[in-house]
Amino acid sequence: EPSPHLPAPKDVEIYSYNFQSLLRWSPVPVENGTVLYTVHYQTASHKEWSELGCSRSPRPLCAFPPALRRRRWTLRLRVRAELGPRASAWVLTPPFVALSNTTLGPPKVNSVSASPDSLLISVTPPFPPEPGDILHYRVSFWQNTTRATEKELRESKTLFQIGNLEESTLYCFSIQVELEIYSGRFLQGEHSAPECHRTALS
Repeated sequence: EPSPHLPAPKDVEIYSYNFQSLLRWSPVPVENGTVLYTVHYQTASHKEWSELGCSRSPRPLCAFPPALRRRRWTLRLRVRAELGPRASAWVLTPPFVALSNTTLGPPKVNSVSASPDSLLISVTPPFPPEPGDILHYRVSFWQNTTRATEKELRESKTLFQIGNLEESTLYCFSIQVELEIYSGRFLQGEHSAPECHRTALS
């Protein structure tokens, strides 16, 4: 039975980064005692509420277990506070689909090799790709420190080249990943921090 005296958790949100997701909220303040929290989930195909694996936990967050890290599943979660025999009302989240609602981080730049007219760049995606993933790397690059000369290219391999560059010149670049989630629709990731390299002298 919900207790009229125990407040429900506030600021309840699903935080998802590179398909690692968790539910978090603001701690419920009480005069004395330790508030514990219970989190349930349901899927679009299964309306029963099930425990998320954080029952009667004192921490104001709950990570999704590996079994729920399905990118296309529609999930709803609910959380309540408990203090002794008392329980707050449940707080429900809106439907969550990781494929549309996660934030993709920037790709990791492993190495950059400079030749007189190009930079050869090796990157790693920000998350382990699943079979069938279509990933692109959108590369913005510019000469010296002015982005007024900015150009862009799109690559699908993790090793690619920025070509037609001038020799012995400083070029900077930033890369973001794009994951195709439906035909022609992409989830865009965060930009990597700009990196600058000088082309070689021929």
